[in-house]
Amino acid sequence: MRRILSLGIILMTLSACGPKPGDAPASAGIEDLAREYLFLELATGWHDPAHVDAYFGPAEIQAEAEASQLSLDAIRVRATALAARLRVLQGERTGPESARLDGLLARLQAMETRIALNQGSTLPFDEESRQLFGVQAPDLDASYFEAILADIDALLPGDGPLSERVNDFQDRFVIPPDRLSAVFDAAIAECRRRTLQNIELPGNESFTLEYVTGKPWSGYNWYQGNAQSVIQINTDLPIFISRAVDLGCHEGYPGHHTYNALLEQNLVIGKGWLEFSLYPLFSPQSLIAEGSGNYGIDLAFPGAERIEFEKSVLFPLTGLDATEADRYYALQGLLARLSYAGNEAARDFLDGRIDRDQAVQWLVDYALNSPERALQRTQFIDSYRSYVINYNLGQDMVRGYVERDTSTADDRWARFERMLSNPVLPRDLE
Repeated sequence: MRRILSLGIILMTLSACGPKPGDAPASAGIEDLAREYLFLELATGWHDPAHVDAYFGPAEIQAEAEASQLSLDAIRVRATALAARLRVLQGERTGPESARLDGLLARLQAMETRIALNQGSTLPFDEESRQLFGVQAPDLDASYFEAILADIDALLPGDGPLSERVNDFQDRFVIPPDRLSAVFDAAIAECRRRTLQNIELPGNESFTLEYVTGKPWSGYNWYQGNAQSVIQINTDLPIFISRAVDLGCHEGYPGHHTYNALLEQNLVIGKGWLEFSLYPLFSPQSLIAEGSGNYGIDLAFPGAERIEFEKSVLFPLTGLDATEADRYYALQGLLARLSYAGNEAARDFLDGRIDRDQAVQWLVDYALNSPERALQRTQFIDSYRSYVINYNLGQDMVRGYVERDTSTADDRWARFERMLSNPVLPRDLE
């Protein structure tokens, strides 16, 4: 899963300065310590292929990290020493550099936690999420979801289990496989157009779209550096029409592709902060990434604009009947309110209170997934564990931050862009 690429001449020039990675002297400044941090993250990635989601920094740090083949124990020892040195600097710096040090320390804590998990340590779900992502999701009982289920039952009255009624209704809105490419191309183009009206991206930015199978996720952005991405869409299960805009915004504009391009442009190139040339998947950065990816859908398509676009553009491309589109999107809004049911399934499953079959049944009963989608979600939980909280809790935290004291769409876009362009931690959203 790792993507190891070079940013080019700018970063190669930066990489020539200072001591070699993994050998920062006792008097090292923040730049040398950032290189040591990259070395340790990449050394961890040698053991854990899912850990480093993207890297486009100096190639020699990657080469030295892989050649070292440090044990996880050795990495943890060096990470602890690095954190101590960063804390010394933290007491001496203010402003942006203080925020930078906060971010490095949060990343190191997450890295050490991930290493401990890979070595067989176990943490309760909520403690794991705090150590990795800096947050804890609310713990909601069945009664919270039952009130929403009652509203869905009223929207789709009839006989039989509610989950079957919901999935039978949604099956009317599956994109025909032979029209998938046209629908996604149109959706992503509109997501991009709306984003570029509000956020200036590098002139060379672009992405490649691929369709894949055999994955535990529905979509993924593999950031390549130099403002380039590969966006993959999983076609294992039928894809509903609503997922075109969802994934186009979340994976692309103004979601992951936009976020990574802005971090690269403003922090890596603009400030020379090399640590942002690496995206550690199991870190607080993921709450910002997934939260902004989900919130970006509503930001790009406020109010009724999404339904209007899909009725006028996407439905004709699919050949689907738009007569029930309004009821379909009313259902999507209610299903979104059930999203925390996935957290509850993950918490109880990973903490050993329920087995896989019970987790699948909970997702059928309280998230209204089909059995096939519920099983796929448990496979995602197997791979990504407490990561699941980043989607819904992250979205709620990003929404609260962006919409706090903002009265216009322009204000919200401006605050959203600042969040994506700076070293923001989850606690900064509160």
